[in-house]
Amino acid sequence: MTERVGFFTDTSVCIGCKACEVACKEWNLVPQHDVGWTGDSYDNTNALGSEAWRHVAFIEQRAPIRVDGETAEAEVGDALRWLMSSDVCKHCTHAACLDVCPTGALFRTEFGTVVVQEDVCNGCGYCVPACPYGVIDRREVPSVDRPAPFTGGPDGRVWKCTLCYDRLEGGHEPACAKACPTDSIQFGPLDELRERADARLAKLQGEGWNGAQLYGRDPDDGVGGAGAFFLLLDDPEVYGLPPDPVVTTRDLPGMWATAVVAAGALVVGVAAAVFGGRS
Repeated sequence: MTERVGFFTDTSVCIGCKACEVACKEWNLVPQHDVGWTGDSYDNTNALGSEAWRHVAFIEQRAPIRVDGETAEAEVGDALRWLMSSDVCKHCTHAACLDVCPTGALFRTEFGTVVVQEDVCNGCGYCVPACPYGVIDRREVPSVDRPAPFTGGPDGRVWKCTLCYDRLEGGHEPACAKACPTDSIQFGPLDELRERADARLAKLQGEGWNGAQLYGRDPDDGVGGAGAFFLLLDDPEVYGLPPDPVVTTRDLPGMWATAVVAAGALVVGVAAAVFGGRS
């Protein structure tokens, strides 16, 4: 395997332009989905899904940008700030979607990313509830590559960010990172990105930014660290992210062991009842 790569998204410089969403759709031929006014500010994508592999969240807060003595006059009193963040598949170190896929459609690439092979996916949907972030989704609209007799009908397979696997193979950065005008989405070797994120967090905290914290950076968290992690300006829940994600298949080995023991005890009990009654 080559050096593991990933994303570091610095939400403090995200301007909500949605260039990442457009670039992702164009490069990956992601179908247009229903876009309308959701009532959630300017957020018309609303969530990640099979037709939205990138989702730019818009969050309005009555809170100052800074909490130190240098708070600007305009931020005093009725303060307002925008929180914007481009969400994406986390490409977990311990990915539950890989554990539950019965066909091998989901696999770990040589870059350490998690990708769906659409020609192998049977649409069972087991991976959808397995994802602790709610990233994976089944496509219920037609896909351009769907062969006859399925052309024109619902796709049914699962789709998500591939971290532009085809571009990585060609030595190029993912389309979203390439299109980001502020370098909010940064691509590179994961270890290097973590060092860069630590330095950026220290800078923001030193400047008194309100709520600055890293999310998904820790290799010791419930998913072994994310391949796409974030610098947030508030708690994860504010951005629609789980505060303490855990790989959903963590307890499966223990559950299977318990089931085997219970089945063994049942067999022994039945045998004892049958043969013991004859003596």
